[in-house]
Amino acid sequence: MTAQLPLWAANLAVFDTETTGIDTNEARIVSATIALLGPAGDVVERYDWLLDPGVEIPEAAMRVHGISTEIARASGIDAAVGVQQIATQLLEMIERGFPVVAYNAPYDLSLLVAEAARYRVPLPGDLAPIIDPLILDKQFDRYRKGKRTLEAVSAHHGVEIGNAHDAGDDAIAAGRVLQVIARKYADVIPGELDELHRSQVAWAAQQAASFQEYMRKARDPAFVADGRWPVRE
Repeated sequence: MTAQLPLWAANLAVFDTETTGIDTNEARIVSATIALLGPAGDVVERYDWLLDPGVEIPEAAMRVHGISTEIARASGIDAAVGVQQIATQLLEMIERGFPVVAYNAPYDLSLLVAEAARYRVPLPGDLAPIIDPLILDKQFDRYRKGKRTLEAVSAHHGVEIGNAHDAGDDAIAAGRVLQVIARKYADVIPGELDELHRSQVAWAAQQAASFQEYMRKARDPAFVADGRWPVRE
């Protein structure tokens, strides 16, 4: 182990959304944050959005993130405009050479892809490089007991999350967790972003297969775990 932060982890774009639901094909973005973190986890740039999703925000979703339909309609920007701005900013971060950190990336990125298709916003078919702290935490500490939610993993790695289920606080916490993991496992983690991205594709598939095997033995013989990463379409 080493305390040295790998060069690729010194500057990270972080991304998170709060939404109307859990189905990435049907859910809509309600709020989003993209930020740029420096080597100490400091926020160098930050961009926040509140969208009017154009649909009712269910009570269950509102209880998670605290944004009601009334608030979104009164203060949010048009969803088509917001999705365009979010996609543009995310691609700009990648073009500037910063990897995008997203905790449980297949949720936020699949949602963004679906929203982009809904509003005819162009997105490349292969978003990269993406770094998912959830995949890395499972890969390098696979036998640790307990939950792997962002709150739980942040607490395990000594990262304060602020207001959980706030897009900004969650995005920033995910980036800081990634930097802790990158320092801790710098001697075994891939040293190049392209290799790291490809490795996560393989690790996600392996983790899903292992979880599926467990669930079929323990609970549901027909259980299917989707191992596609970072986008599920």
